[in-house]
Amino acid sequence: MTAERRSLMMDDKELVKAAIAAREMAYAPYSGFAVGAALLTADGKLYQGCNIENAAYTPSNCAERTAFFKAVSIGERDFAAIAIVGGRHGAPIGEYCAPCGVCRQVMMEFCDPDTFRILLAKSPEEWQSYTLKELLPLGFSGKDLNR
Repeated sequence: MTAERRSLMMDDKELVKAAIAAREMAYAPYSGFAVGAALLTADGKLYQGCNIENAAYTPSNCAERTAFFKAVSIGERDFAAIAIVGGRHGAPIGEYCAPCGVCRQVMMEFCDPDTFRILLAKSPEEWQSYTLKELLPLGFSGKDLNR
């Protein structure tokens, strides 16, 4: 990574802060569980997402997929990291919130499992970092279709 590209990168603390801000926009009237995500592209762009529930449940969308779909819908394809926070709406974040299986599969579609980082955070000072491969060790990708 060049020094110029590295300077464009947001540090982990700022990425977590962006996820916390995105959580404030969550629409979770049924579960009351608000999730925010902040997705960082390889060239330093940021896309935020929140969970959006629906009374029929099935049309609901997770924060992580909201961020990915926003980015992909305008042509982004190269991602570096995502920060995720979640918890009861209106309450402080007390536990780590891991992405669901569907979100992990979406990440697998667009990210290198060995290098894409997933930050599970409680605060800008407290987070855990994983690679996608650690959270989805036997992920299925387009490469598997070409065997």
